[in-house]
Amino acid sequence: MADKQDLDFTYTTIDEIFRLSMGETGDYSGAKYDGNFSMTLEEAQKAKHKFIADSLNIKKDSKVLDMACGWAPFIRYIVKERGASGLGLTLSQGQAEASQKNGFNVLVKDCRYVKPEDFGTFDAISCIGGLEHFCSVETWQEGKQEEVYSDFFKTLNDLLAVGGRFYMQTMTFGKNMIPFDELDINAPKDSTAYIMALMVKQFPGSWLPYGPEMVIRNAEPHFKLVSQSSGRLDYIETIGQWRKKFRKFNLKKYGLFLSLIPSYLTNKEFRHLVAIFKVSPNRVCFENEVMEHYRLVFEKI
Repeated sequence: MADKQDLDFTYTTIDEIFRLSMGETGDYSGAKYDGNFSMTLEEAQKAKHKFIADSLNIKKDSKVLDMACGWAPFIRYIVKERGASGLGLTLSQGQAEASQKNGFNVLVKDCRYVKPEDFGTFDAISCIGGLEHFCSVETWQEGKQEEVYSDFFKTLNDLLAVGGRFYMQTMTFGKNMIPFDELDINAPKDSTAYIMALMVKQFPGSWLPYGPEMVIRNAEPHFKLVSQSSGRLDYIETIGQWRKKFRKFNLKKYGLFLSLIPSYLTNKEFRHLVAIFKVSPNRVCFENEVMEHYRLVFEKI
């Protein structure tokens, strides 16, 4: 599992740069274009939020838990558009503080260990991209990846009533994933070996499930699958739109970019970590079907 320090680099270090690029409640997960790439990124993100809220049957006064909530874009949607009550959890102090400043109920807490006595039970739960950080390389190597997912669904089972729904959006490894021992940060820059090694460095403590099947079978016997759809092409477009926004000039933002130069020049590991501003390993992996992306809706049975 990616710990607080891991996620603080990924999400807190770039917190201000992100909000200057995407807005205070910008969404850092794949949008939903459904093939209509004439939509703006904001329209596609709202379409995703509507799809999730509809899939979870969220209505006025629904009590919703958003695990790994980011900067609270989905909470903002369900509160303002549906009149629901939303609680968000994150491991990033930067995300929590920014969300709280914007008036949303977001706490720093590991969502894997939430119990009914913490916040009660919920009508619906979402986890948009969180599962990607639940299993580390080391945990996978120990053969405990499926145990991690099984334990997580037991936690969800305790937090939902029968008929309650859970939405998960997650990257998975795809059909062209290579063996782990072939990953090499010194491999040619256009190779899967290099791109995947870069992924491991940019997202420390994180290892993906091997296809949606691994997730679905670990949801049993507590949940049935309601729907499954691929968001791989949508995510490719989303990343392209993000990169335009990150590069759009803003004096304060570019000042923050400049502040990273000393670390970039003196620290090789830091250069790997900030390479995301030059190349998106996620996008390359999606394009080459090394990775996939799925939207999964479950119902407690």
